[in-house]
Amino acid sequence: MVSVGKRVKNFTLPATGDQNLSLSDFSGRSLIIYFYPKDNTSGCTREGEDFRDLYPQITEAGADILGVSRDSVKSHENFRKKHDFPFHLLSDSDELLCKQFDVIREKKLYGRTYMGIERSTFLIDGDGVLKLEWRKVRVPGHAQTVLEALKSGS
Repeated sequence: MVSVGKRVKNFTLPATGDQNLSLSDFSGRSLIIYFYPKDNTSGCTREGEDFRDLYPQITEAGADILGVSRDSVKSHENFRKKHDFPFHLLSDSDELLCKQFDVIREKKLYGRTYMGIERSTFLIDGDGVLKLEWRKVRVPGHAQTVLEALKSGS
């Protein structure tokens, strides 16, 4: 598992744009990785739109963004296109990255218990070291909070 102040183990996952992306592809730039439960759901759409809207400021501040869920690349392609996300989405259908970042949690919905992704965001510096983490994220204002942390160098 990852922890703040430690180097994140390299990973490679299938991504939108018919490619595989690795942590090492972003060497020298900060990377925001946000985990979300499911494509095309209201909270996940809003979170993606918030990161999309701040994307120019985030890239200007020296960072890239990746969204991650267990959905298929095909689902991600549709979700990305529908909402004009300028960043890529990774498909973690085997939960390898989810487990590395420890974001799979027991959840409850309508009285049913299941294992799912806990909305979480991680800021990794250009050397691959985890700088900040946000767990149990609430969407309103979150992307702005991440941008402010990135700009302040926290």
